Amino acid sequence: MKAMIFAAGLGTRLRPITDRIPKALVHAGDKTLLQWVTEKMIRSGIRDVVINIHHFPDQIRAFLERNNNFGINIQFSDESDAILDTGGALLKAAPLLSGDEPILVHNVDVLSSISFRELLEVHQASGALATLAVRKRNTSRYLLFNPGMRLTGWENRATGEIREALPEEISGSRPLAFSGIQMISPEFLTLLKGEGKFSLIDAYLQLTRDHPVLGFEDHSPFWYDLGKPENLERFTKV
Repeated sequence: MKAMIFAAGLGTRLRPITDRIPKALVHAGDKTLLQWVTEKMIRSGIRDVVINIHHFPDQIRAFLERNNNFGINIQFSDESDAILDTGGALLKAAPLLSGDEPILVHNVDVLSSISFRELLEVHQASGALATLAVRKRNTSRYLLFNPGMRLTGWENRATGEIREALPEEISGSRPLAFSGIQMISPEFLTLLKGEGKFSLIDAYLQLTRDHPVLGFEDHSPFWYDLGKPENLERFTKV
């Protein structure tokens, strides 16, 4: 299993902290967000990681150099010229992720107790093109899944917008919140299409029409979006 960490974001929700450092190097307790995610990956046996960078990229490079890349192989996908969102970022990084291993893709500002090994096992057993970690939690935007956990659509409850990937199955679908964590098969990289900046969610909604894009409902004890100041403060106090 390889991995990619999305770390190029501007971290606008964490300003003014991120006016001087990248979001990946914001501290949560005694570690940076990047260190939390990387060490969790290492504990799951991952030794090859790609990190996309854009905001203060040299600080991220220097941090990893000081820490000897935490003893693993780390490569950078440099988006200094333009930030590409999740879909564009993965497409740009695809040459660095080539091979026959599944790829764990993870937001740098998410910390959870999900088992990467369990996610991998479920993904491989199902034969899915992509397996999206989801949870039952309150949010404004939801992914929609049929009883077999196939992705059928997306909705924004704040605006009322609904995007139907499988219209015939929307009525029987249930909403679950995306965790910013997913496992993709190598084939996904060959099917991913787009130009410039685009979201992986857009790709999933398109690909689920012809390929198994499935959800994995995570029931582990905790999940934090540490890109929000209030969650960062709450986590630090735990």
